[in-house]
Amino acid sequence: MSERLGWVMTVTARRAAGAAVAAVVLGATLAGCAEFEEGSAEGTATHDSGGGSQDAGGAGDGGPEFSGLLPGLPTVAEGRDMLAALAVADERPMTGYSREEFPHWSEQDGCTARQVVLLRSGKDVQTGDDCQPDSGEWYSVYDGETLTSAREVDIDHMVPLAAAWRSGADEWDEERREAFANDLENPQLIAVSAASNRSKGDQDPADWQPAEAFWCEYGLAWTAVKHTYGLTVHEDERDMLGKMLDTCG
Repeated sequence: MSERLGWVMTVTARRAAGAAVAAVVLGATLAGCAEFEEGSAEGTATHDSGGGSQDAGGAGDGGPEFSGLLPGLPTVAEGRDMLAALAVADERPMTGYSREEFPHWSEQDGCTARQVVLLRSGKDVQTGDDCQPDSGEWYSVYDGETLTSAREVDIDHMVPLAAAWRSGADEWDEERREAFANDLENPQLIAVSAASNRSKGDQDPADWQPAEAFWCEYGLAWTAVKHTYGLTVHEDERDMLGKMLDTCG
């Protein structure tokens, strides 16, 4: 296991994919959370992502370990099959694009998708009566930074909204785009440092890669999201994803 991912392994629980993750976070620890009001400190509660990791190849087969930060990851074998199944096409134009085409940070039971990701990704996260973390620690696997304030944390869309637009989301209706932008079931939302998120921007893996220790998981996540939503890849993107999956062993 790499040192870069080691910190995450010690504080992150094996999570169920899908809505069950949000249900556990929201139901078990945030029952009755009120509408978000920045800075509320009354009735503090502590949330910890726990310990453990996910096996990238399947339980007990000795495959590489996942950080546990992304729900719904496929196995390495599944990821390779997904990559092979992706349609290859040139990127589409950005005509008509804006971030407003993807309504994001929708609320579920009074907590936004951003807040859910912060809660499920952090260590010793404390909240008030609302869902907003007042304190905690978050490890950014993109660049190895440890963050101690939720204000320092960005929630990255694994496949950026603009990248999705260029690969088929321009044809979606608003409901599907909103589901994509707030997807807590698939490996689409991850807590990272603001600096690394700004560095990535809307670039695909052909043009931007995280720390190499995270290539396997990143490649699997990107491939799974594109496969789930029927998005295309261009040739250089597909080739780089193949290189990332090769690091899985």
